[in-house]
Amino acid sequence: MIRFGPSGIPLSCKGRTLRDGIEDVHNLGLTAMEVQLVRVNVNERYATDEDIGRTVREVPGELVVQLGRRQDRKETLISSLSQKIEKGDVLYSLASGIADDYLELAELGALARELDIELSLHTPYYMDLADADGLAQKSLDSVRWGGMLAEAMGATTVITHLGMFGDLAPKEALARIAKNLRLLRDWYRKNKVRARLGVEASGRQEVVGNLEELLSLAKTVAGIAPVLNFAHVHARGFGSLKRPEDFAEVLAKAKRLSDGHLHAHFSGVEHADGNELRYTPIKKGDLRFEPLAECLLDGDYDLTIVSSSPLLEHDAMYMKVILERVLAKRLIRPAKPEKEERKR
Repeated sequence: MIRFGPSGIPLSCKGRTLRDGIEDVHNLGLTAMEVQLVRVNVNERYATDEDIGRTVREVPGELVVQLGRRQDRKETLISSLSQKIEKGDVLYSLASGIADDYLELAELGALARELDIELSLHTPYYMDLADADGLAQKSLDSVRWGGMLAEAMGATTVITHLGMFGDLAPKEALARIAKNLRLLRDWYRKNKVRARLGVEASGRQEVVGNLEELLSLAKTVAGIAPVLNFAHVHARGFGSLKRPEDFAEVLAKAKRLSDGHLHAHFSGVEHADGNELRYTPIKKGDLRFEPLAECLLDGDYDLTIVSSSPLLEHDAMYMKVILERVLAKRLIRPAKPEKEERKR
């Protein structure tokens, strides 16, 4: 099955809540939406008597993502979906704007399933899983907390970037990232977060995540899914995605390292010297969707394509229309001319 949807709440949506976005995506005839966790500002307070004995998911009106607990005169930070709140705990809540609490996230997830909309979640765009800038712990927290939100809403995939090389040698950066991805994978499993952890291709050479690096990490860390950003792959490949065969080769490599379902992004892109300069509408630039549509109809793919174009939902619908047009052309066969009767 091929699904299309926007990266975030549609630009044309009159309301700006997640509920408004889900309903608008459905009304537009789309079947996917990527929730954007762009802010990870955290508020903190002491637990009240009403909080004690509850899990973080049971606290009303807040998205509690972490507990601070005094142990041996030190505060231990606990990120767990099942941990019961105790007297004296400090509650750290996410001021994300996505929803008021986990109960609302669960309701929104149920609404999305009812409307046949696949939800995914994207972590903040600046990440540092190689710890090149000393921000690995902050990045790990963001991916864990994204997993907590994804589990509540039933999202299929949590997508993250990997971060900069900085002054690190590529081998060292990849080794550090692999170690941190294992920590995150194990935390997801321990807390029964069902969403897959997906690592996204990068669009610039100073950022970890060209296609081969992405595939290498997916091989090294079992359970990690490669997320194809076609605009990034195209830019890093100096404009490499031109024919259906080019897309098929990339999809085949990713498919071998996935559980069968693939998550991807698509937009137009301006690029130079192996680097993305900026996203563009699909009709601009040299990355066309028609060859990908041909490729998809030639194979058997379970693929979600998220529009990261500046035109967002417009280009998500445009991709869907192109796929339908290509399919229609294949179904319509020109009538064969009748054979002339042979002269006797």
